[in-house]
Amino acid sequence: MYLILAGQEWIIVLIAIVIILIWGPSKLPSLARGMGEAIREFRKAASGIEEEPKRAERREEIDQKIIELAKSLGISTEGKTKEQILDEVNKRLAELKKS
Repeated sequence: MYLILAGQEWIIVLIAIVIILIWGPSKLPSLARGMGEAIREFRKAASGIEEEPKRAERREEIDQKIIELAKSLGISTEGKTKEQILDEVNKRLAELKKS
């Protein structure tokens, strides 16, 4: 039985033979596992890159809503960090809750 292989198939077969000769058949499962983990990490990182703009957009929406809430409570937001605004909003809400 003869195998007729085109150009790319020969390269793959040759690489497989070289890998077996270098590392031996006992190391193949660990090499395959390592390759699988590397591919999984690459895909995970790639999907993270795709989702980053969505997260940034969502953060901007949340920041805008915090500013709107602060303004509706009569809190000045000029020159303040998001944390400072949140602290003032929490204080104002606590005051409103007590009264």
